Amino acid sequence: MFRHKSKIEIRFADIDAFGHVNNAVFLTYFEQARVRYFDEVLGWDYDWSKEGVIVARSEVDYILPVHFRDHITLYTGCSRIGNKSFDVSYQLLRTDVKGNDILVAAGVTVMVAFDYVKGKSIEVPALWKEKMENFER
Repeated sequence: MFRHKSKIEIRFADIDAFGHVNNAVFLTYFEQARVRYFDEVLGWDYDWSKEGVIVARSEVDYILPVHFRDHITLYTGCSRIGNKSFDVSYQLLRTDVKGNDILVAAGVTVMVAFDYVKGKSIEVPALWKEKMENFER
């Protein structure tokens, strides 16, 4: 299911007083990977002030803590496409010293296609659906 991959750099500012990545930062990591997914899969190179997406819902399952020197990779995929919305799912993995990948977090965001000029949701454009479906095969 997860064909898209993004390396994530942990910034010192991401670390909280307990020495691990703050829970809110995981949503920023998801956003970074999601934008890369949109750029690479959909080829989004257009005027975002007219048409785009909004986040309607976010879920995160925190499984293990992530620390400053950890090597993490975020896998991203479109897991559902509806009429006006679609889901982007995530798996965040930490690579240990032996090269094993360990799941540290998982999540999903519900994305709504949106017309920013009219200020309302729209149907997911057919071209977006086609590109995501072809990539996810």
